[in-house]
Amino acid sequence: MPMPKDRFDSPLSEPGRVGAHRGPRRRGSGWIAFGWALLATIVLVASGLFAVSRVMDIDLGIPWLEAPTADPGSTFVPPPPVVTDPAQIDPARGITIIVINGTPVSGLQNTIGDELAAAGWPILSRANAGDRDILDTVVYYSNPADADVARGLVQALGVGEIQEVPEGTYPGAKLTIVLGMDHPLVPAPEPPAEEGPADEAPVEEAPAE
Repeated sequence: MPMPKDRFDSPLSEPGRVGAHRGPRRRGSGWIAFGWALLATIVLVASGLFAVSRVMDIDLGIPWLEAPTADPGSTFVPPPPVVTDPAQIDPARGITIIVINGTPVSGLQNTIGDELAAAGWPILSRANAGDRDILDTVVYYSNPADADVARGLVQALGVGEIQEVPEGTYPGAKLTIVLGMDHPLVPAPEPPAEEGPADEAPVEEAPAE
């Protein structure tokens, strides 16, 4: 009795895989595997060289392994020091402060001096300026080392700027506050009143004839 035929009795016209049998390998597949292995080796070697150069601080002379250099234009500049708490001022510095009123507001030097003294600033004295129409509030100092206290006084006042002056310009204290018209407690000057047109004299009508 003849056996029934199955798919293995008819060979395939094209090579392929049937069961455990494999077709012929594709041409060039060996080179593809070799290329991937070579690429992986290059990546591993480069990573190892970069790690060694960074950890041991060694210049291997390979440009693409050099660490990026910082942009000179982006160099961080720390902000200047500011003394905002007068309790932090070393007493050995001998800081003293004079408050001068350069505005037409009577007693403004005492008002501001009392506020600063209550906050702990070493106020030595208060006085009126010769000119009572000074525009800008300025904290003057002659020793560059006292600029940090001058900046703190500007913050405490809430207005003004600092300015270094030659020694002896304001004798008697290390720092001098000159209050100007820009201080918030100085009222803004009233604008001059606008003059209206002059009243015209009434025209007398001639009597009728």
